[in-house]
Amino acid sequence: MGPLIEIIIVAIDLYIWAIIISAILSWLIAFDVINTTNRFVYTVLDFLGRVTEPALRPIRNIMPNLGGIDISPIILILGLFFVQRVLANLRYEMMAGGGMGGM
Repeated sequence: MGPLIEIIIVAIDLYIWAIIISAILSWLIAFDVINTTNRFVYTVLDFLGRVTEPALRPIRNIMPNLGGIDISPIILILGLFFVQRVLANLRYEMMAGGGMGGM
């Protein structure tokens, strides 16, 4: 079970990086630094949008309108950090012998 938890933690790390890259790219597009007519840029944006949008959409639906400021990626990243900590603690307890079993 320990290696499975480790793989999930790494997958969450990769997903957090995808969210960060997606947010940065959206800023660069908003300030006309990146041109979306470039095929490679469009492909990367499309991929990141398909990967991150299903997790961000429910958060955006719950959040009130903040006047053009989208904090849903921050909320999602904080939630993913929480899940990582829970999994890391679970892995630690499994490796330590199951918690209070030795008392």
